[in-house]
Amino acid sequence: MKQLHTKDYGTIDYEEQDLFYFPDGIFGFQEIKHFLPLCLNEQEDTTMLLFHGIENPNTAFGVIDPFALDENYSPRLTNEELSYLGVKASNELSYYVICVFKENYLENTINMKCPLVINPETHKGMQVILSDSNYDYRHTLASFINKR
Repeated sequence: MKQLHTKDYGTIDYEEQDLFYFPDGIFGFQEIKHFLPLCLNEQEDTTMLLFHGIENPNTAFGVIDPFALDENYSPRLTNEELSYLGVKASNELSYYVICVFKENYLENTINMKCPLVINPETHKGMQVILSDSNYDYRHTLASFINKR
């Protein structure tokens, strides 16, 4: 059992197999390779998580399952990206998009263009840029609420 000491959540016990491994890090945070996913509610719902950096415990990302925001979200990965993650098809992977939190939650922004993609079997992940999509780097949370 290992421990992660955080400023907001205190000390968290975890096992090595609980971690997500991003060999290349996340854009702007290449030095952080391992992330501990933490549920943000007591129901263990994985729609919203906090990816807490292991190499730098002061770094954490709020992430959301993009399909919960847009059921028509259709990321297309290249054959190289699929191979890197050890799968044959995109639907074998888990997807999360980074959320930037604002004081007014309706102003929160979500990066739908650069999802974090994870092989749920191996926990290996990468961040991709969906170059052939209409998604943007900053969608407001309000724009998804208004669609429903």
